[in-house]
Amino acid sequence: MQLSQMQCRELPKGSPAATSQQVADYLKQLNDWALTNGVIEKTFSFKDYYQTIAFVNAVAWIANSQNHHPDLVVGYNKCTVKYSTHSVGGLSENDFICAARIDALFR
Repeated sequence: MQLSQMQCRELPKGSPAATSQQVADYLKQLNDWALTNGVIEKTFSFKDYYQTIAFVNAVAWIANSQNHHPDLVVGYNKCTVKYSTHSVGGLSENDFICAARIDALFR
């Protein structure tokens, strides 16, 4: 099943983080996301502030529907999205599911 079709699941504190092999495999399924300092991130560029905020609202909808929320860095015409899973102290499948759902906005 494609990541964008999957649902995030609750990961209680102490659940295992994704292994380095799982992270590598998941990254192959995403479009231009990078592993940086223990998070996956991608910067999206837009024509203007209105489009940027529309994107932020779409990301917020995905985050709330999956109960998995990213860190966002928002500028006039760009937004950087960063995912990690605090309850596991690293990356989890949930991070990649949400990243894939965000990528699907641009198909």
